[in-house]
Amino acid sequence: MPLLALGAAAFGIGTTEFVIMGLLPQVAADLRVSIPQAGLLVTGYALSVTFGSPFLAIATARMDRRRALLLLMGVFILGNLLCALAPSYWLLMGARVLTALCHGAFFGLGAVVAASIVLPGRKAQAISMMFAGLTLANVLGVPAGTALGEAMGWRSTFFVVVVIGFAAAAALAAFLPRRLPIPAVSLAQEARSLGSRQVILAMLISILSSASLFGVFTYIAPLLTQVTGLTTHGVTLMLLLFGVGLTCGNFLGGRLADWRLMPSVIGVIAFIIPLLLLFTFASRAVVPAAVTLFVWGVAAFTLIAPLQMRVVNEAAKAPSLASTLNQGAFNFGNAIGAWAGGLALTFGVPYGDLPLMGAAIAVAALVLAVLSHLMDVRVRRAAPEARPAPALGPS
Repeated sequence: MPLLALGAAAFGIGTTEFVIMGLLPQVAADLRVSIPQAGLLVTGYALSVTFGSPFLAIATARMDRRRALLLLMGVFILGNLLCALAPSYWLLMGARVLTALCHGAFFGLGAVVAASIVLPGRKAQAISMMFAGLTLANVLGVPAGTALGEAMGWRSTFFVVVVIGFAAAAALAAFLPRRLPIPAVSLAQEARSLGSRQVILAMLISILSSASLFGVFTYIAPLLTQVTGLTTHGVTLMLLLFGVGLTCGNFLGGRLADWRLMPSVIGVIAFIIPLLLLFTFASRAVVPAAVTLFVWGVAAFTLIAPLQMRVVNEAAKAPSLASTLNQGAFNFGNAIGAWAGGLALTFGVPYGDLPLMGAAIAVAALVLAVLSHLMDVRVRRAAPEARPAPALGPS
């Protein structure tokens, strides 16, 4: 039940993060801005997660973890209420920034809590169960929110997310253990742990993998309408299909992380590169676009749990802060991807060619993943007894 409560909160957070992409045309028209400018709402949210969440993680480091998670949900509810009421583009941007502050800190702390309440050998699967709420947001929350926004206006979607936030907070209050351990915190020790080469490499891989995804997915609604020729109803169904793929990939990633972590990361990224190249052609027809979009969803979210585990394992002396910072890394990648895609569109790149940019970014992620794995192999061969046992699973 604690994992389900964490998943319910993740569902609400994921819905408010991703639903804006399906609502970009409506938001842009209502607030009288261009679609690339509306796309900056994704960038602003992601940058707030990247640079704001670590401060919240530090501020709540000495708090009881249950209380800290409930406080973060309170910030989430307030931020979404302000999104629903925002009368202008810049006030909506400010509300999105406030909402995003809780995102990275919640997922970072929630991942550590999820891993701490299960048996060894199932910790990555526990993390993936919490992140299942994020993927289900793409299966249910985003398509339903997009359809609701089209029918009743985009503001109605954010009012519903506020209700979801209250329900998730109630579940957390009811089912989280009353006493979760408060770790001893030494900021100097945590900073040293976070400065290792492997931690930095893992976060860079997280950034690039997310940039590869969001450089295309941020603009998926106009891509599917203008290139594939779908109606807005068809876009909703495509988002549903993509969300099913994300959910499948999330659970697959948890099992792969508990099995062989870095080889799995390398294999998945290597698979994503030709898949995005294929999407450039597949997006021109409905059935090939649907199949490719589903498979891309599976592959994209297969990376989440392994990369989260990798960072926590390599920063064993700073698990909560490292977990939060990696959520910031994912969202920094989101921001870079959304910005790069918008910049490409501004300079005349057609929507159908955006997957080429995503594939190029994935190549850079693959290079870093191979480098990180080779460093592991070199350390094990040189002094296998000197390498400490991982904190939450195999690396």
